[in-house]
Amino acid sequence: MVLVVEDDKIIIEGLKLSLMHEGFDVLTAETKAEALSVLNGANRDKIDICLLDVTLPDGNGYEICSEIRKYSDLPIIFLTACDDELHTVLALEQGADDYISKPFHIRELIARMKAVLRRFHGNKSEIKSHQIGGNRIDIQTGKVYRGGQEVLLTAMEYKLLLVLLKNRGQILSRQQILDILWDDVGDYVNDNTLTVYIKRLRRKLNDTDSSFIETVRGIGYRLRGEGE
Repeated sequence: MVLVVEDDKIIIEGLKLSLMHEGFDVLTAETKAEALSVLNGANRDKIDICLLDVTLPDGNGYEICSEIRKYSDLPIIFLTACDDELHTVLALEQGADDYISKPFHIRELIARMKAVLRRFHGNKSEIKSHQIGGNRIDIQTGKVYRGGQEVLLTAMEYKLLLVLLKNRGQILSRQQILDILWDDVGDYVNDNTLTVYIKRLRRKLNDTDSSFIETVRGIGYRLRGEGE
């Protein structure tokens, strides 16, 4: 099920018809208050992905995204007329999985939605669990724990973590990482977004001093090997 939060009735109707044609069930909200009501209502656990507009009559999509991230790693894609780098970084900082600027082609949106959902539900490693610092990564469930508490990661953050894990001890260039992260839907992501994801991942894993996600200046990143 898709939750579409958008204050333009024409866009809502167009998206609803297109998404239903692709087999999605669709819920809609035109304000922040309506969106939060849906997210806290009976359909909360049935929602698979959210499409959020930035500008709403009573708030903005960033605030909704922030509320969702307090309790869930539900996939989130922003739909907005603001395509400058500042808004892109802000969306990612709030926990969004992707960002698409209006006007957009519905096929591109569907492709990105499916890619985010694949990343969210898939990308499991053969190894069942890993330890990184005080964090335990349970590959079978796709969850991360620290001190017995779950660490909520977005689909993209989790995939980035898996990329580093699968290449543990090796230096990966920024372009290598980007090629892996976005191979599902093509090369359209600004390089600066990787910095945002690394920063968020470090913060969530309590790697404040970069003790295990190492920056290799001028090249990329390396997850330190076990025992280092």
